[in-house]
Amino acid sequence: MSNIQNPAIYQGFGKTQQYFEGWYFKLVSKDQLTSIALIPGISLAKKDPHAFVQVFLVRHGDKQTLKNVYIRYPISEFIPQKDQFKVAVGMNQFSLEHLHIDLKQEAFSVKGDLQIHNPTPLNTGFLNPSIMGPFAYLPNMECYHGVISLLHTFKGSLNVNGESIDFTGGKGYLEKDWGTSFPSAYVWMQGNHFPEPQTSFFFSYANIPYLGLKFQGLICHLYLNGKHHRFATYNGGKVRSELIDEKQVEYVLSRGSYRLRVVGSIDQVVNLPSPKFGKMDHTIKEGLSGEILIWLMKGKTIVYQGKSTLAGIEIMKKK
Repeated sequence: MSNIQNPAIYQGFGKTQQYFEGWYFKLVSKDQLTSIALIPGISLAKKDPHAFVQVFLVRHGDKQTLKNVYIRYPISEFIPQKDQFKVAVGMNQFSLEHLHIDLKQEAFSVKGDLQIHNPTPLNTGFLNPSIMGPFAYLPNMECYHGVISLLHTFKGSLNVNGESIDFTGGKGYLEKDWGTSFPSAYVWMQGNHFPEPQTSFFFSYANIPYLGLKFQGLICHLYLNGKHHRFATYNGGKVRSELIDEKQVEYVLSRGSYRLRVVGSIDQVVNLPSPKFGKMDHTIKEGLSGEILIWLMKGKTIVYQGKSTLAGIEIMKKK
């Protein structure tokens, strides 16, 4: 199987400059009081090559607290496997089966082991090797995207700043990006915390430059009761309407006889480093306590209506 058909594997073998790659592990404790995004990756910028693990921590409650830490490592401490998804960054190990975390920077620390259970992959094939569909085969795109697990659970705990946080029974999500730069403008949303436990939602709508041209690329995936619903540029999905503000967006999508209305909102956000020509010197704004409301209709019949809390949302408007 080629790496294109297995996007979880490190895609950067042979790359030497103006390249980035990063995995996005989202973890939410069973009591829903703690959300963590762990982002291991590599930046092959010409003037500042390094590996990293970024931690975005949110403690939910009456007085929500947010913390973001970016820990750098020498390139030599980034060790990916060639034939499977296993990546080590320093003392940390990342795979689809297990996380071993040993992070410390000044007064901040995270340490522990988590087992990943029942990962939920996309339905893929030769023409749709990843969430990007046939676009995954196009060379020299600015940014490639992969959704590795729509939904999974954990067993284990993490010690965060001296406090043990139990993630057993909590929910997770895993995706990744690689290429040279993030899109200049985009909206990204992801939620697993709907009333129905086996429901997951992912959305991305971005400015895509390619061969001197630009187009708006849509990929949206709803996993509901074991069934996959995808609205994407490459399968006839269309954006019928868009309303976008600093902290709220609303979309109406269509594909065939299906329509999907999506409303996403976020309150508190932090600035996360993001890549431009491989260098992690730009920023994006992300929150992990957003809400996503969705209405899926077939014809005039409402197939599903629900709300996810604890959603990840990024809104990067056109400048």
